[in-house]
Amino acid sequence: MTWEILNIIGTLAFAISGALVAREEDYDLIGVYVLGFTTAFGGGMIRNLLIGLPIEHIWKQEYLFEFAFLAMTIAFGLPNKWIDPFKKSVVFFDAIGLAAFAIQGAKYAVSIDAPLIAVIIAAVMTGTGGGMIRDVFAGRKPMIFHSEIYALWAAMAGITIGSGLVEGPYATPLLFIAIVLFRIISVYFNWNLPQNIQNRNRSFDKS
Repeated sequence: MTWEILNIIGTLAFAISGALVAREEDYDLIGVYVLGFTTAFGGGMIRNLLIGLPIEHIWKQEYLFEFAFLAMTIAFGLPNKWIDPFKKSVVFFDAIGLAAFAIQGAKYAVSIDAPLIAVIIAAVMTGTGGGMIRDVFAGRKPMIFHSEIYALWAAMAGITIGSGLVEGPYATPLLFIAIVLFRIISVYFNWNLPQNIQNRNRSFDKS
């Protein structure tokens, strides 16, 4: 049940995130579907390739494609006065997708007895892979490389689950909530990982 819930939450959140980005970039209907589907399923494809799972497993989730298609169609069809407030919520939907898929990716790797480093990589790539593909398609700098602490929270999910610290019926929901909150807090307070000082000064000079 936890697996299916994470699947649905992550798919819907990332599908909506991709659709909102497409609307920000003034993409047409095809652009909305391409960005939405790649955001929702891109991370899972990358995860399967990295840890040796059959890629065709992605295509056997018909109900998830239907949920994603419905969510993107609604996001595309809503008038601007309704959708504009949601555009400010891209970070929120992205945080939900990041948390759900990072946990799912880590649990997937643990289920095949992968080593800890593989669990962490699976968590990071499942949680951030779809958003990375979305940003590339949208002509943006991928969030994973520059945004307020992003991939680190997915890595923390991998470390926590891979180390066997997630035990009990409430552990997974609490971990999910923690990742979402930390991601949103890091955006609000503009927390960032260390960057090259010279590059940072150069960006300040340009502004």
